[in-house]
Amino acid sequence: MTLRIACTPMPLILLLLTLPPVLQAQFAYSYNNGALTITGYTGSAGAVVIPSEVNGVPVVSMGDFALSPCPVRQACESGVTSVTIPDSVTNISAGAFYNCNDCLTNVTIGDGVTSIADNTFEGCSLTSITIPDSVTTIGQSAFQQCGLLTSVTIPNSVNSIGENAFSGCSSLTTVTIGNSVISIGQAAFNGCTRLTSVTVGSGVTSITNATFQSCSTLASVYFLGNAPTADSSAFNGDNYATVYHLPGTEGWGPFFANRPAVLWNPQVQPGSFGVRTNQLGFNITGTSNLSILVEACTSLANPTWYALQTNTLSGNPLYFTDPYWTNYASRFYRVSWP
Repeated sequence: MTLRIACTPMPLILLLLTLPPVLQAQFAYSYNNGALTITGYTGSAGAVVIPSEVNGVPVVSMGDFALSPCPVRQACESGVTSVTIPDSVTNISAGAFYNCNDCLTNVTIGDGVTSIADNTFEGCSLTSITIPDSVTTIGQSAFQQCGLLTSVTIPNSVNSIGENAFSGCSSLTTVTIGNSVISIGQAAFNGCTRLTSVTVGSGVTSITNATFQSCSTLASVYFLGNAPTADSSAFNGDNYATVYHLPGTEGWGPFFANRPAVLWNPQVQPGSFGVRTNQLGFNITGTSNLSILVEACTSLANPTWYALQTNTLSGNPLYFTDPYWTNYASRFYRVSWP
């Protein structure tokens, strides 16, 4: 049985009267096995909120709008700027928001979505995206050519990143890859020309060819785990990139995929902690030329860390001071990378 709302022939008009008038004017659906898949949208400009159910029937999937009689691309011509996907949706089909390049700047993905399919947001004007912890896979070209996207955090739930997933995201500056990701697909971040910093989770075991190729401003790549296998072209054209790895991890040499590999080992010297000239401070040591960030929080039970100071180690102990420590009942510090 197929039920469509908007772009429907006249014989279905009696069936459509059972649905809310606003929904009739905006969405097209298909019905299967007690659930609905949204297949199109022709509503007016502005923010679009996908319903979690219609007449008690759950909406569980976002169909491939590019093949629908009412493609979401047409909605862009009306000025749709944002879409909210409810928690009831578990699947977003391939190309669902493909090439909304002049309008769609914000998408809120519900906590029920388990995968972001191939080409889902390719060519969109997204300025930010939050990938929920329910997502386990990011498909090929899922965010390719999202030229306004500035940062991406891939949660620990994700285990694979497809080919070209973020390639051509020319405004992307920082990327954090969660610890469950095992492989990063070919050219996944190729051509991210403003990318400066990448953190790679401890679970990554392989980096394929051209993964970070032509990221000409890439300076720091921080690996949390052992050295993965990597194609020699992984960092082609990234002439200023340095790879950093942690103490206790294995498989690292002086170079990784033709880029310098450096041990990231700053340490706070316990005996140096104390008050000098009314300022709390401590010494930090480590390999020369490491950039470090000192952060602070007021509670370890539910910490919110705030950046205090960024410094570069010179080979001699760096003495850090906090002139504002007396403003807090308690104060905790940590050293991390910028």
